[in-house]
Amino acid sequence: MSSIESYLSAQILAAKSITDNVYDGIVYVSHSLSETAKYEILKPLLPSITAYSEIHKDIENTTTLIAVDRNVVPSRKLIFAGTGPVNRDHDDVRRFGIAARNGMKLALKTGMKAPLILTLPHKKYPQAELVSALGIMHELYIPLNVREEKKTKTLMKLVKALDASFTVCRDIGDSDPQRMSPPYVAEYVTNAFNGTNISIRIISDVTEIEREFPLMAAVNRAANNVKDHQARLIWLEYNPEGSCNETIMLVGKGVTIDTGGADLKTGGNMFGMCRDKYGAAVVAGIFKALEILKPKHVKFCGYMCMVRNSIGSSSYTCDEIIRSRSGKRIAIYNTDAEGRITMLDPLTNMVELAKLEKKPRLFTLATLTGHCILSYGYMAAAIDNGPARVDHTAETIRDWGDVFGQPVEVSRLHWEEFDGMN
Repeated sequence: MSSIESYLSAQILAAKSITDNVYDGIVYVSHSLSETAKYEILKPLLPSITAYSEIHKDIENTTTLIAVDRNVVPSRKLIFAGTGPVNRDHDDVRRFGIAARNGMKLALKTGMKAPLILTLPHKKYPQAELVSALGIMHELYIPLNVREEKKTKTLMKLVKALDASFTVCRDIGDSDPQRMSPPYVAEYVTNAFNGTNISIRIISDVTEIEREFPLMAAVNRAANNVKDHQARLIWLEYNPEGSCNETIMLVGKGVTIDTGGADLKTGGNMFGMCRDKYGAAVVAGIFKALEILKPKHVKFCGYMCMVRNSIGSSSYTCDEIIRSRSGKRIAIYNTDAEGRITMLDPLTNMVELAKLEKKPRLFTLATLTGHCILSYGYMAAAIDNGPARVDHTAETIRDWGDVFGQPVEVSRLHWEEFDGMN
């Protein structure tokens, strides 16, 4: 069983004093000089910051290294990471995360190895401290290929859980198509959850996938002649202790490299498509957080649909008609729509299983980059079906995203978009 610590970007400890010698510097994420004086623990820093602000009037908008008295900070290193404005209508909590990242970048350049992180609270942003901590941890992430008291405890646990979650997600999502081919994703996930409270089941048999998930099998058909490229369908399950009031069911797109298939991506548009597996990577990351946080009364099920959309003599092509798990015949118009084709049969299976669950909610997670980038740039999007729209699911996701500095835009389906699909 892998320990939580092995997935953390750095060791996380709760500080008792800013003068503790265990820390070799301070990164102070702040939105206001005047507000600093309201907190006793921060007052010793104020003379040095105020003196510096007299010669640098724009300090609140910048990231700066300030020398302080050794009696205050033994290393004398204080990095003031200004958030810039945070009270305008269009500002959000991400400013704390960005300031923290900038502060950590400078801290590393100054040679800090064990910085103390301080965040000035803001009543408008109750999660500012968490977002700052995650910004710090983001800068400390080491890629997989290279690695080969009440409130405080709650915050530390949440930071550890989310940082471990992000590490699992990025290990799978960012790694190249060979290091994280479908079989190696399955191996990584098995190691990540071995001996934990997360159940895992992997379908690897080509014949079984062809029989039970024919659309997914079609997408991976051209890759089957290379053993390391054969598809994997990974099932993850979290069951809470005690009663269960609802079930969250996730299906993640995991295309380890998207060539476009027979409808080949051209003009350099294939570059970066190893990240087309981020939907499945997010599913794995969610379950790593569940393993640590152990939420009550809610069950989670997840499918990671790991395929490789290769091109070759066995490629599925446009004009093919494939009978899906549900019995419907699917006419292929473009093989570069491999994500929805890959997820459809596992989603159908989730619908079958949902009939046995309490208050089931189904979500697909995918890098549908064409729609998102054209509509929202690099923001994520949430799209409701009918029941989810009634329940305001997308708006709820958007609102929580704002709280934690993870912006999500709401995209809507309209009947006109389905006119040509009969």
